[in-house]
Amino acid sequence: MDNRVARRTEILTNHLLRRALPPSSVLQPHCCLSYSPPELSNEIAFDTREMRRLMDGHNLEDRDWLFSVIVQSALFNRRDRAGRIFVCPDYNQSMEQQREVTLRRIEYLVERGVFRGWLIGEGPEEELKKLALHEVIGMYDHSLAVKLGVHYFLWGGAVKFLGTKRHHDKWLSATENYDLKGCFAMSELGHGSNVRGIETITTYDSNTGEFVVNTPCESGQKYWIGGAANHATHTIIFSQLYINGSNQGVHAFIAQIRDSDGNICPNIRIADCGHKTGLNGVDNGRIWFDNVRIPRENLLNSVADVSPTGEYLSAIKNVDQRFAAFLAPLTSGRVTIAVSAVYMSKISLAIAIRYALTRRAFSITPNGPEVLLLDYPSHQRRLLPLLAKVYAMSFSANDLKMMYVKRTPKSNKAIHIISSAYKATFTWNNMRTLQECREACGGQGIKSENRVGHFMGEFDVQSTFEGDNNVLMQQISKALFAEYVACQKQKKPFSGLGLEHMNKPLPVIPSHLTTPTIRSSEFQIDLFHLRERDLLRRFAEEVSEYQSRGESKESAFILSYQLAEDLGRAFSERAILKTFMDAESTLPAGSLKNVLGLLRSLYAVISVDEDATFLRYGYLSTENASAVRKEVPKLCAELRPHALALVSSFGIPDAFLSPIAYNWVDSNSWSSSQL
Repeated sequence: MDNRVARRTEILTNHLLRRALPPSSVLQPHCCLSYSPPELSNEIAFDTREMRRLMDGHNLEDRDWLFSVIVQSALFNRRDRAGRIFVCPDYNQSMEQQREVTLRRIEYLVERGVFRGWLIGEGPEEELKKLALHEVIGMYDHSLAVKLGVHYFLWGGAVKFLGTKRHHDKWLSATENYDLKGCFAMSELGHGSNVRGIETITTYDSNTGEFVVNTPCESGQKYWIGGAANHATHTIIFSQLYINGSNQGVHAFIAQIRDSDGNICPNIRIADCGHKTGLNGVDNGRIWFDNVRIPRENLLNSVADVSPTGEYLSAIKNVDQRFAAFLAPLTSGRVTIAVSAVYMSKISLAIAIRYALTRRAFSITPNGPEVLLLDYPSHQRRLLPLLAKVYAMSFSANDLKMMYVKRTPKSNKAIHIISSAYKATFTWNNMRTLQECREACGGQGIKSENRVGHFMGEFDVQSTFEGDNNVLMQQISKALFAEYVACQKQKKPFSGLGLEHMNKPLPVIPSHLTTPTIRSSEFQIDLFHLRERDLLRRFAEEVSEYQSRGESKESAFILSYQLAEDLGRAFSERAILKTFMDAESTLPAGSLKNVLGLLRSLYAVISVDEDATFLRYGYLSTENASAVRKEVPKLCAELRPHALALVSSFGIPDAFLSPIAYNWVDSNSWSSSQL
């Protein structure tokens, strides 16, 4: 203690008398940190171009063309950082400025023919091209993608799929050319997910041949309507249709809300939803209708019609089936949201992993070099399981898109269930990925120009729009329950939704798991099948038990929500694993297939490790669960040498990433700050 006091006294005395420090105390200079490109120290063991083809699935040339269109235009906020060009929106702009530049960017893309064929075009190839280009736009800016999604997929999709020739002839070309600007007025202040309960009322006046639309109360105001606050000229109104005092349920109508000069039409009131935590380039608005009259022909009548004399006509007599038909346009929304979530996870992982391959922290030996972040097992555990998940979800996203573009009336139900499952699973996973990548980038992850942190505010909304994720998961379980009950009553085998495994004997899990067993696709899918079929049985039994106690069927579903959520997760993760296995099976033996095998195994074991149901219901013993858990760091270590190649295989241009994905030292230098 005395020596320490004496030492402090000597230092203070020298400081006050301005004496020089003894030579032994002089700080020795250290070499400054410098950036070393990860390409110099990481070998590429497989064909990244072939891997990208598998990941993107379709329209690679169209994607690259649009990437180039965006990167080359100053309108997309080109910035030079350390000699490298980056593009992303300028988040220093006000809400009003973001909205106006979003509109200008749409007009720029219209001029370059980006949207040609998006509505007039027919067939799977045209739809896949549209989806590919929309994915690229979303990778640049979520606001731009959402505003376009509302106009082309929701407004345009409703006109195309709920309308008939008279609507197509009048509206589709003008919509595709952006001569008019459409929005989609479904959600209300009082009703979001429960569309059946919306309060807007439409009646028919047979004397004038017009429908009359009214907002009967404040909770019936249309809310969160993208495009309504500033730019939309027309809207699809979803409303309860009353004919001769009888409610025929929710129907869709076209109404003009602004004239060509931007003036709001008579008997319509529009207000701004205001500033949001993200998506401020989208002008969300609120709409009230006060005895708004629209022509009878503006009813979108592919599902139902009203004659000039006021007779209600529909070939679909079942009210529930008719309601489901009116919600068909929402399927495209869930598809695009699910896929968008996968691509945002790709961007954030590419940034975080590239940064972790060049950023060092701490030495593990005296005077030794600092260690790369991604060489720490804990850092690998943070990022590489998420990388495996995004690979797995990429295959599922492509499978979903192919189902959607090849849809038939018979397949619509399956598409609804699977798109709901993937929308919930992928968007939840994206938010978790963004948070982990933000933290993995440390303070640099907070900077808006580095994208990852800002994405969290931009994409959080995906968990609730186009269907609240928790509600969607419960809908999935209800649909599976219906399949289960029908097959049990009719004594028929399961068919569709990937449930054919229910017809086979119950899988048997080995009492002792080894690494080769855990990594085998047969074991993995057996384990996922076991979980799904047991949870479906438990859910059906619990619902039946509640009903036997006098609860209604709907009440029984609500009370069984815990099993419903577990079952929804099991269904989703099994479907994802199966599509991964199917994609893997198409490849010849070689390095590409080998690395995909590692990714598939990591996806499987992390899914098991993160779900308590495997232990809760005894699908795995504690010893086997521990063995599965121990495979996670092993697989991470084996994937570590491939990390750079795996994120490079995403095919994302450098300009769409961020400065910390590259030379983060030079991009933060004094000279760079003076640009």
